[in-house]
Amino acid sequence: MATLLRLATAGSVDDGKSTLVGRLLYDSKSVLADQFDAVERVSLDRGLASADLALLTDGLRSEREQGITIDVAYRYFATAERSFILADCPGHVQYTRNTVTGASTADVVVLLVDVRHGIQEQTRRHLAVASLLRVPHVVVVVNKIDLVDFDEETYNRVSDSVLESARSLGLYDVATIPVSALDGDNVVDRSIRTPWYDGPSLLTFLEQLSPVGEPQSEPLRFPVQLVIRPQSAADERYRDYRGYAGQIASGLVRVGDPVTVLPSGRISVISSIDTAAGELAEAFAPQSVTLRLEDDIDVSRGDLIVTSRSVPPVTQDIDGTVAWLTEQSLAPGAKVLLKHGTRTVQAVVKAIGGKLDLDAARLLPAESLSLNDIGHVTLRLAAPIPAEEYLHSRGTGAFLLIDPQGGGTLAAGMVGDALLDTKATVDAIAEATVLA
Repeated sequence: MATLLRLATAGSVDDGKSTLVGRLLYDSKSVLADQFDAVERVSLDRGLASADLALLTDGLRSEREQGITIDVAYRYFATAERSFILADCPGHVQYTRNTVTGASTADVVVLLVDVRHGIQEQTRRHLAVASLLRVPHVVVVVNKIDLVDFDEETYNRVSDSVLESARSLGLYDVATIPVSALDGDNVVDRSIRTPWYDGPSLLTFLEQLSPVGEPQSEPLRFPVQLVIRPQSAADERYRDYRGYAGQIASGLVRVGDPVTVLPSGRISVISSIDTAAGELAEAFAPQSVTLRLEDDIDVSRGDLIVTSRSVPPVTQDIDGTVAWLTEQSLAPGAKVLLKHGTRTVQAVVKAIGGKLDLDAARLLPAESLSLNDIGHVTLRLAAPIPAEEYLHSRGTGAFLLIDPQGGGTLAAGMVGDALLDTKATVDAIAEATVLA
């Protein structure tokens, strides 16, 4: 069975993300005939000589009218080598929040750069997002190479500047590919118009990427979503049933495994693993199951069941890196809700440690955070949570900040601040990640 790869596009406005995705889908024969016919009709109505492949992903009416991507568009396709889930993310600065959403679960970010313009501020912002979200792979598509007559020197200059910026942000697993999304050069097949380029096409590169670390290889982390107690069960076997339902965030669990319930610290043993299809001897991420324990202890929604061999610390003080996603600014003293896994607790912002300067790739002093800022915050929580460094656990190291009045999402956060420290620290953390 082909392995699954999750990818997200990123880049500045008009770098050609939607056109690239459309070309990738069309040339890999992943577009239905009626879909392509509809795109051709719309393109002809606009006076275009050929089909605008960007319309394959710009699905909202406002996107089609403005010719831009606003929302994250998800597409599914497969080749003989691999299956893909693709998130086509917006390029406009005001939609950076959507890019954070699309990249948060990605195995690889496909970052587009217009070869004529080179690296832009939004390019650096998306590189920073990829670094902060610990995306395993980044491939930089140097697009519109046809508009500079497939010039090798121009491509090398842009490629070198992008790689230098990526390294300053702690990204080392980065590749570059010269592409014309409009004409299809080096998208699915190698182009004869870039004889100086000896690397793979974009699709071949994605097919050949080494598998990322499986979540089941990490320690067990099971956020409890629902406590199941069928008090009125007709079957007497289930009248005393007490199970804890949820989705395994990481790791593997077996019947008989010793576990610890956080934040209480109570210890028990797995007595049963239940599913709609029956009992299991073992389960692993990302399966949804119901766990039962040998001991009758207090477990409720928001608790975290973990393996007793690896218990994360429980704390009410969080140092975190956040991507601020709303127009209202954040200042010390602000009261917010913090959602971590299935638990939501009240929190107050004790301090803002600074925000990321995208050009210098280092943290600068700041009194507040504004829309699209990436910065460091210190939070005090009303109740303890099991907090792990995001660098070591994408599943349980992430959190959201929520507006307690309106309920809107204010920020996406990662536990820990090392990725926004000085350049030397960023480099050290990145090297440690590669070695791990």
